[in-house]
Amino acid sequence: MFARTIRRAASSRATAFTAAPTTAMTMPRCNRSSQPTTISIRAMASACSSGNSSSGSKNKSPPKLSSRETIPSTRIRILRTVDSVRAWRRPHQVDQRIVGLVPTMGALHEGHLSLIRAAAREAHEVVVSIYVNPAQFGVHEDLDSYPQTWATDCAALARLDRELADDGANLGRIAAVFAPTTPDMYPSGFPGQAVDSKGSFVAVTPVGEVLEGASRPTFFRGVATVCMKLFNVVQPDRVYFGQKDVQQTVVIRKMVRDFLMPVDVQIGPTTREADGLALSSRNVYLGERRRRVATVLNRALKAAEAQYGEGNGALDRESVLGAAQKVAADTLAEQMALTPEDRVTYEVDYLSLSDPETMEELSQVDPAKGGILSGAIKMLPVEAPRPGEDLGHSGGPAVRLIDNIILKPSA
Repeated sequence: MFARTIRRAASSRATAFTAAPTTAMTMPRCNRSSQPTTISIRAMASACSSGNSSSGSKNKSPPKLSSRETIPSTRIRILRTVDSVRAWRRPHQVDQRIVGLVPTMGALHEGHLSLIRAAAREAHEVVVSIYVNPAQFGVHEDLDSYPQTWATDCAALARLDRELADDGANLGRIAAVFAPTTPDMYPSGFPGQAVDSKGSFVAVTPVGEVLEGASRPTFFRGVATVCMKLFNVVQPDRVYFGQKDVQQTVVIRKMVRDFLMPVDVQIGPTTREADGLALSSRNVYLGERRRRVATVLNRALKAAEAQYGEGNGALDRESVLGAAQKVAADTLAEQMALTPEDRVTYEVDYLSLSDPETMEELSQVDPAKGGILSGAIKMLPVEAPRPGEDLGHSGGPAVRLIDNIILKPSA
């Protein structure tokens, strides 16, 4: 299934690339409005396409899709079926062209774009998948309200492709967007989101059962399953993930290694706002008030990093995580001293110091190996909204934020 005619120069072990800090970038960014343009998955079939279009009443049936659908004014193909991707992939395999894949769920932000830039530097043909995978959402999670910004995503990819075309350092450009439907991705029928759902799944354990896996027991099962499917369909030579979802990268690397998949996993650094907040498609839920306090997780992790770093040199769990716990507790106490009309409340899910390969909790950091500082907090809905206050996308529901910092091994 994964046979290759492409000669590989890179090893199958995961490697990392470097990217310029977010604050230094001046390239155009996608719309980060707290109220993104949203469309239904059904509407995605006809939006942002250079296929035949019709005007007039909204009640008219959507136009039939062109056999060669593209993002308008670009060479970027829109591929919606497994068969169309395989037909597109076949000649590139024969011609020994390197294919890179950037898996996404849409609602693209600068973090996604930085991964696409990295892929274009190393691959002749870059495929961006846009698919909101229901299997990685829990039964009571935000699948129905998850931002779907197809038209905005298409526009961002068109701008980025023009940027890539002007940069002579790139090996390739964006070749295609793979935007499948759930019946395409789950041909036997979607098995459901419950923990005890029956169906064909990929489970990577025990690394997928701790931290995020403990809080969201079906999450990594869904991630590993959809990534296995995407890798089978696209057959990429290289895949690109961001460090923000650090446990996800560990799960994917283990899956690739254990299933002997000829794919190089590339990990890009976390892209952040100027104040340190990690970019995430879910940030649109925050609204103005919660957005100001959402940096607490990054500040807590940085306090822990400072304990480990030069000048302190702490290696024990209590000293390192104690600094993070103090920042989280002090910030919450400050907020609780305010009135309901002014404050922000949150719950700390976990603050972790873990092994960089297994994600198991550490009592002591091995300086020769380093570790991973990570955490998750749930920003609770605003208690007492002010008249006309921006509460965020979908009315500002509870939103879970994650972040991490890599504790590098000592020289």
